[in-house]
Amino acid sequence: MLPVLLAGFGLGLSLIIAIGAQNLFVLRQGLRREHVLAVATVCALSDAALIALGVSGAGLALTALPGLIDGVRWAGAAFLTAYGILALRRAWRPAAVLRVEEDAPDDRGTRASVAVGVSTRARLAPVLATCLALTWLNPHVYLDTVFLLGSVAATHGESRWTFAAGAMAASVVWFFALGFGARYLGRWLATPRAWRILDLAIGVVMIALAVSLVLPLA
Repeated sequence: MLPVLLAGFGLGLSLIIAIGAQNLFVLRQGLRREHVLAVATVCALSDAALIALGVSGAGLALTALPGLIDGVRWAGAAFLTAYGILALRRAWRPAAVLRVEEDAPDDRGTRASVAVGVSTRARLAPVLATCLALTWLNPHVYLDTVFLLGSVAATHGESRWTFAAGAMAASVVWFFALGFGARYLGRWLATPRAWRILDLAIGVVMIALAVSLVLPLA
């Protein structure tokens, strides 16, 4: 039972640790220390739902609807492009920087301030809506999580749900570690220039991902 659980954990982790739109969003929310618990929870629950769909055999049923993935692909590309443009706009014309006190003293024993590149705190609803869109409008999440992981789980027969539990656990560990661990990068992002570079990188990656989604259909 434990080997199957660990196999699921390993495969699940390998599928989500690659740089992608969802991970970049969770990282940025973690760096901003903004709705991190809610964002990590939504990502983990979404992964759990997708894994359950794959293991239950729903992934095979979706193969009968070839137009569905193409529709998600175009919608995802449009959303990623829009999000990337917003990130590039932030890099070009950054918002006012708000300085927030660190929880722990720095190496000199004084309390350090960290720039968090935002002038106001975003509301929860738009943040969660963006998180859901980045998750569910990504066709790769269906190809990897639903089809691939579901197919591998099926090879474990009666233990397939143990395999699924391992994969779900990997999602929980990863998203919470990424979100709450991001704060330790604060000292390297303590200037407006660093945040502009981060937003520039996010914008470039998002648009590159959008292009990669539509190229196969071109």
